[in-house]
Amino acid sequence: MLSVLALTSIVLLGIASQTTAIVVYTSWERHALVGTDVRLSCSFFSWQWTSPDVTFSWHYRPDGAKDSIAIFHYAGGAPYVDNKGPFRDRLEFVGNPSRRDGSILIKNVDFADNGTFTCDAKNPPDIAGRPSHVRLLVFEKVPVQAGVITGAIIGVVLGLLILIVAIYYLMRFLVARRVFSLSMSKHGKKGKGKEGSQQKQAGPLK
Repeated sequence: MLSVLALTSIVLLGIASQTTAIVVYTSWERHALVGTDVRLSCSFFSWQWTSPDVTFSWHYRPDGAKDSIAIFHYAGGAPYVDNKGPFRDRLEFVGNPSRRDGSILIKNVDFADNGTFTCDAKNPPDIAGRPSHVRLLVFEKVPVQAGVITGAIIGVVLGLLILIVAIYYLMRFLVARRVFSLSMSKHGKKGKGKEGSQQKQAGPLK
């Protein structure tokens, strides 16, 4: 009984220690075409109910730069967009804080937008946690990913193997059919020969 109580206490303490932690999620990488809009998703996991004081913050660090700049902040139920930075008039909040969604939309992306976007979220009293990062890559044409190429190659190889196996069994079937036909024709000839010899031995009836 004491061991059960001790184990229960440890579990409860473990849960209690997790109530101040928050885990933020974003994509690993996003691809976009020049001139299109791209959604950067951000959500979080928290042991607490979604607080009315939930906050989201987005920072941006261009490729090759050392420092990041604040481009968006959500607090007190209102979004605040940077109106002087590189995404002036091009950034829109499309998330739903009540559903733990702090996503933003970058409009009319260009090559200069390539960089790393960082999302951070707080859900008081859960405020301890690490922000999450997503890298944006803008292309003139969306490149074919290595996984697609690998999948296509595997598909072609499997298709060839299936074709070879089908041809092999078809050839075996045709050969077996030919052998059977020859065997039947030989038996037929032997049968006719025996009947002719029997008729000769019997001779004409008088």
